[in-house]
Amino acid sequence: MPFKFKELEISGLILIEPKIFSDTRGFFMETYKESEFRENGITEKFVQDNISKSSRGVIRGLHFQVEPHAQGKLIQVIHGRVWDVAVDLRDDSPTYLKWIGLELDSITREMFYIPPGFAHGFTALSNEVIFNYKCTNEYNKTAERGLRWDDPDIAINWPADSPIVSDRDRELPFLKEIHTL
Repeated sequence: MPFKFKELEISGLILIEPKIFSDTRGFFMETYKESEFRENGITEKFVQDNISKSSRGVIRGLHFQVEPHAQGKLIQVIHGRVWDVAVDLRDDSPTYLKWIGLELDSITREMFYIPPGFAHGFTALSNEVIFNYKCTNEYNKTAERGLRWDDPDIAINWPADSPIVSDRDRELPFLKEIHTL
């Protein structure tokens, strides 16, 4: 079994540790294996892959898509180190509006599964980050939504001294400005 799956404090969030085979040439690892993911509760099919590059202090998010285009994401850092955040937006969840932040890096190569119904964001902790994520639904502009990264009602304690945020993300609404997610 090339993966270890660990359920986190918020239902549906899973940290995945891959088995890395290293030798003098470098390393090899599997990043996804449908049968093992299904056996461990990740049953969605991934249909789109994305890669982003960020510099230290960049915050991206908090992004999500609404039904019927909601996305689950399988996150992995290819190069560098990030602090990754998932915010529970599932109305019927006992952890509604709770969040988890965890560090991911290209050394341990752990992956983070975030199911549909969560907002997602991250900040780059290293000088350069190459970030990969698989999505369970294709991007759909009409379903695209977001929340302010610094929303006081969510109160994420970002580890970024001088955050670099895009104009788009800076203009996202606060939770209290959104009538329905």
